Amino acid sequence: MKTTVIFKENDQYSIKADLYETSCTNAPVVVYIHGGGLLWGDRGELTEEMTHLYTSNGFTLFSIDYRLAPKSTLSDILEDIQDGLQWLVQEGPKQFSIDTKRIAVVGSSAGGFLALCSGTFAYKPRAIVSFYGYGDITAPWALEPSTFYCQKDMISKEIANSIVSDQIVTNASVEERFLLYLYARQSGNWIQTVTGLDPLLHKEELTKFSPIFNVTKDYPPTLLLHGTSDVDVPYEQSVFMRAALLKEGITTKLITIPNGEHVFEKDFHNPTVQKALHQVIEFLKTHLSD
Repeated sequence: MKTTVIFKENDQYSIKADLYETSCTNAPVVVYIHGGGLLWGDRGELTEEMTHLYTSNGFTLFSIDYRLAPKSTLSDILEDIQDGLQWLVQEGPKQFSIDTKRIAVVGSSAGGFLALCSGTFAYKPRAIVSFYGYGDITAPWALEPSTFYCQKDMISKEIANSIVSDQIVTNASVEERFLLYLYARQSGNWIQTVTGLDPLLHKEELTKFSPIFNVTKDYPPTLLLHGTSDVDVPYEQSVFMRAALLKEGITTKLITIPNGEHVFEKDFHNPTVQKALHQVIEFLKTHLSD
C-alpha cells in the first residue's frame, strides 16, 4: 500500500514522499533517492518491479522528492535529504509500523551520489547502496565537457536558459529538463549549475560536497553497483569510492555489471541483474537486522 506524505513545506514549496508498506510489522526502512543529474526526476522513478523487490523482502520503502537545481543548489538538496530522514525518524512511527533504528539509504545515479553523501551526515543511516553513483564532483569527468554528450546535437545556452523556472521545483520529468542537463554536460558547466559554485574558485568547497574525501571511521557499510559500459557516470567513480572506503576500514563491496550501462537494472530479468539485486537484498538484510 502506498501513502503519500509531505515531509517539508513552507509558503514556497512542499516536498513529498511515497511510503510503500510491507506486510511485516516494525519493518526496517529503505529510503530511496531518485536520479536525474540533480536537475530532474521524482519519487515515482522506481518501477513496480523494483518497489516490489524491496517490499516483498520485508522492507518498507520511503521514496522521496527533493528541490531541484538550478533554482535550488546542492546545499539545499542535501538539506532536503536530511530533513526527509529526520521526518521519517520523528513522524514516521506515528503513522507506520517501522523501526527507525534500521534505515538504509539507496539511490541511483545522482541519487546514488546523495546516498553516499548521507554517510557524512550527523545522523547516518545503518547502510548505503549506490547504484552507479559518484563520490567525486571535483574530477574531470564532472567538470569538463562530456565526450559522450558532445556527440549529440549541441544545445544552445538560450534553449537551456528557457527551461529554467523562477519557481522552486521539487519534481520534473526527463522530457521537461533533459536538454538542460545535456547543455550542462556539453558545456562543462554542470557542477557550477547544480552548486552555484565556480570550480576554479571554490575547489575546497566542492571537495566538502564530495563523499570520497569525507569518509570517516563511522561511515556506514556501503554497497556499490556499476556497469562497465556506463557513458554517463564513469565506472571508475565506484572503483575509487570503494578504495576510499576500504582505506578507512569501512565494510564495502563493489558489484560490477560487465558491459552494464547506466540504469542497467531496467533490464530487470537479465540473470546478471537479478543476481546483483539478490545481493542488494542480502546486503540490506545483513545490515538492517535486529
